[in-house]
Amino acid sequence: AAVDIQPACLGLYCGRTVLSVNGSVETYGDCGVCPRGQRTDDNKICRECVGSPDRYDWLYLGFMAMLPLVLHWFFIEWYSGKKSSSALLQHLTALLECSVAAVLTLLLSDPVGSLHIRSCRVKKLSDWYTMLYNPSPDYITTVHCTHEAVYPLYTIVFIYYAFCLVLMMLLRPLLVKKIACGLGRSDRFKSIYAALYFFPILTVLQAVGGGLLYYAFPYIILVLSLVTLAVYMSASEVEFFKDLLVRKKRLVVLFSHWLLHAYGIISISKLDKLEQDLPLLALVPAPALFYVLTAKYTEPSRILSEAGNGH
Repeated sequence: AAVDIQPACLGLYCGRTVLSVNGSVETYGDCGVCPRGQRTDDNKICRECVGSPDRYDWLYLGFMAMLPLVLHWFFIEWYSGKKSSSALLQHLTALLECSVAAVLTLLLSDPVGSLHIRSCRVKKLSDWYTMLYNPSPDYITTVHCTHEAVYPLYTIVFIYYAFCLVLMMLLRPLLVKKIACGLGRSDRFKSIYAALYFFPILTVLQAVGGGLLYYAFPYIILVLSLVTLAVYMSASEVEFFKDLLVRKKRLVVLFSHWLLHAYGIISISKLDKLEQDLPLLALVPAPALFYVLTAKYTEPSRILSEAGNGH
């Protein structure tokens, strides 16, 4: 298409919308913000996002989808304790809520009614923070060109969180009221109250740090999975594999951490070269094995006794 030469369009994300197309000649509007679902090309023209999220984008969306689910499970377990047998049903309900919310979010995204979404490719960190790059040509008037250059990776997370919150408020109170008989009246709803706190926190986290999370989430997963596994095993006094096999709950927690660890490794490698990246998954059990094999040498009572004996 022929490009109409007009005065320079300043700003990193300002562009001209296409008003009409006559053959190979396009007519453009004034320099300004691009409509939703579009971003500027190299010629400062707003073009519709027609690509699809790549593997790393889907892994990022999966990470953001897992955050509320993991927090739900944590607080359900935290407040249920040993008093209630309803924790499993609450875990399954939380999984159902987040799964339905994810499907609804994909179905309502463009193209509507499909699990596929169209997106713009993320080129650099500044694409997430277009509001910081509004130009001021005369140093007095600011041209506002803030738009979602990473469409829809930024806003789709907010939509998902909204669905999660609505579904939780519709399903969880009825379930908890019926089955959480082992808990006191004030304790049975605490996991729901916790969600009312962490959903706003997650929303602010995405709004402020969405771009940083996009590039750092694989390493965040690896670090958190290692730290939480070490804390859990030390708090549970896990010394040998026998303890893990006898107590099924600990085994479930162990495998959950391994899945998160594998997810982090896959996110870092992106599995671009299968013959090189797949063997890395063999390292997933390594931290747990290292802890189990060395726990008896780092037991505090053993260290204190040896120190008292002068060794």
